[in-house]
Amino acid sequence: MSKKTKSNDAAMAMDSGMEISKKTSTILSVVLAILAVLFLIPILLVLMNSFKGKLYISDAPFTFPTAKTFAGIGNFIEGVTKTGFLSAFGYSLFITVASVAAIVLFTSMTAWWITRVKGKFTNALYYLFVFAMIVPFQMVMFPMVKIANMLYLDNPVGIVLIYLGFGAGLSVFMFCGFVKSIPVSLEEAAMIDGCNPIQIFFQIIWPILKPTAITVAILNAMWVWNDYLLPYLVLGTEYKTIPIAVQYLQGGYGSIDMGAMMAVLVLAVIPIIVFYMSCQKYIIKGVAAGAVKG
Repeated sequence: MSKKTKSNDAAMAMDSGMEISKKTSTILSVVLAILAVLFLIPILLVLMNSFKGKLYISDAPFTFPTAKTFAGIGNFIEGVTKTGFLSAFGYSLFITVASVAAIVLFTSMTAWWITRVKGKFTNALYYLFVFAMIVPFQMVMFPMVKIANMLYLDNPVGIVLIYLGFGAGLSVFMFCGFVKSIPVSLEEAAMIDGCNPIQIFFQIIWPILKPTAITVAILNAMWVWNDYLLPYLVLGTEYKTIPIAVQYLQGGYGSIDMGAMMAVLVLAVIPIIVFYMSCQKYIIKGVAAGAVKG
């Protein structure tokens, strides 16, 4: 076979491969677009129905508001008034910010120590954190509530410690994967210059951990902000977060003020969507760094 024939065959194979790659890319794009639409439909339905009168939501939940069904901002005013939304928003904001800050700070320090200090104890500790990721919350919720009551953790400050415990597993796992990629020589050079371990962490390690730290913050913020079961079990009705406050729109005999509920749900998701959209570019970067490197 001549060289010219071989080159032609290679060119044809390359063109065929590129054509298959384009078809695969097109199919994948169509599938992802369909999935995106399916995920956005519930949000669109909630947004549409938040501006309808409550008597029309059940009759025509999939139609846009009309002049007859449009309720303006009446649903929002009624929802905020009935649920005590401002108070619930304050509790949710405090618990989310404090929990996420504690999780990011303490788990990053723990991951750095586990990664750098080699030994049987640190290995066992690492696998305990990994094991904590697969333990379902329902398995431990009843003893956890009892212990929380005994230790007086059934308040907005105490629940931050509980969230720290439940969020530590995944966070430590992600931070450990990234810390392994940081050259030890940087820390050794800082130590020679007279830095102590605290200075090494906050001046050398912490700036490098920024992508993973933001990713951990986003994932935990979405979890804590939207969590219903843990605040309901630990805080009860004395300190209502937004997910707990929403259920108070349900009246007697199962009746629900759907208009006010839809309006409150819109108000509840806006902060977390804004936070997610402003930081989403760090998610893939942080996850890939924590999972692949090292």
